[in-house]
Amino acid sequence: QLQLVESGGGLVQPGGSLRLSCLASGFTLDYYAFAWFRQAPGKGREGVSCMTSSGRSSKYADSVKGRFTISIDNAKNTVFLQMNSLKPEDTAVYSCAAIALLDCRKWYEDYDYWGQGTQVTVSS
Repeated sequence: QLQLVESGGGLVQPGGSLRLSCLASGFTLDYYAFAWFRQAPGKGREGVSCMTSSGRSSKYADSVKGRFTISIDNAKNTVFLQMNSLKPEDTAVYSCAAIALLDCRKWYEDYDYWGQGTQVTVSS
């Protein structure tokens, strides 16, 4: 059974860092693109970052450029999102998603598989 499981969320002070993990099981990461989305209370879902398993293509939302870094560890079947210089407006539930294409898609509904999400709260 194909499954994505996120971890690494939590409470952090402004300016702090967190690293989110998305463990893929039931399939290998080859020929997939992986994305991180987030949804804050009362707001719509936002695409944060995306990377193809080849590592040749990655994208970031303007709001996180220079602060967040997406990476893939094929040996661990895991996708990471390193989040630095966190701001209160980064507070949201973060979810990973996978699509069986080497192409980053914009919309959450375009992906084939989704995780359950992990809460990130940035507050002093």
